[in-house]
Amino acid sequence: MRSTSGNWEEISILADKYKNFEELAADEQEGLDFQVRFRARRGTAAVIAPHGGGIEPGTSELADAIANVDLSFYAFEGIKKAANGILHITSARFDEPQGVALVAASPVVIALHGEDSGDPVVFLGGLDQDLGARIQAYLKGEGFIVGTHDNPNLQGHDKSNICNRGQSGRGVQLELSHGLRALFFPTLAKNGRQHPTEQFGRFVNAVRRGILPAP
Repeated sequence: MRSTSGNWEEISILADKYKNFEELAADEQEGLDFQVRFRARRGTAAVIAPHGGGIEPGTSELADAIANVDLSFYAFEGIKKAANGILHITSARFDEPQGVALVAASPVVIALHGEDSGDPVVFLGGLDQDLGARIQAYLKGEGFIVGTHDNPNLQGHDKSNICNRGQSGRGVQLELSHGLRALFFPTLAKNGRQHPTEQFGRFVNAVRRGILPAP
């Protein structure tokens, strides 16, 4: 994923400042630089934002709303005043302990990420093609554009990707372009993200309908 926070962007795995959470936690202070939020719901899908807060803005707000009160939720959030992109740990190596534990206890995982292109697109990935197809159908039904990213590193096919580490071994990755996330809030700044738009609600409801079994 490429961050739209500050001037930093991940061009490759090597662009991450920290290769794992242990390195990050040795330099960065919880509660000042980053925070972890989660709600565990036994036996349900987990909706996660491993690059939330100011790292890939808008992803944790969306994950929280999609999970609501009935699905598991997790977010690792950058809360620095600036340069939150340095807190990015690539998905195949993401190992914050609480997030890993919640994912491992969940039947399936849906991971939300931020991508930096301008067109309003959802780039669908992950190894769970059936769940991905259901989510895609509901998103398209609401008028959202869904595609596959040209970059294979942003397609979520690595078995080590955090979205594929649930109990099924297959999950869904939703890469949300900057142009799409900008439609969900007045601005992607912290204060702006406290006021979701009508399109935010339509997106959240579409993804939930794709995840939850039909009554």
